[in-house]
Amino acid sequence: QVQLVESGGGLVQPGGSLRLSCAASGSIFKIYTMGWYRQAPGKQRELVASISSGGSTNYTDSVSGRFTISRDNAKNTWYLQMNSLKPADTAAYYCNSRLVPYMTMRIGDYWGRGTQVTVSS
Repeated sequence: QVQLVESGGGLVQPGGSLRLSCAASGSIFKIYTMGWYRQAPGKQRELVASISSGGSTNYTDSVSGRFTISRDNAKNTWYLQMNSLKPADTAAYYCNSRLVPYMTMRIGDYWGRGTQVTVSS
């Protein structure tokens, strides 16, 4: 069974930094994309950043230049380095991956349970 587990959330002051990690475990044949989404209270979940198997990255405009997504293929782990954090970045952050488990050999979307990021003075 495939599981995605996030870590690294917390409370930080405006202008501060946090690094989120997501580790995928289980019997995985191949991971295609890895990404981070966030959802603030009363708002829809939005894509923050994604990275393809080839290393191509994509960011939502509001975090471009402040956040960096990276991946360690050997560890099936990916990261979101968040700098210059703003109160508007406060949300629950979820990791996501499009991957193929050995059990099904079918591509599917998998999600972590989320980690809270709060930016406040």
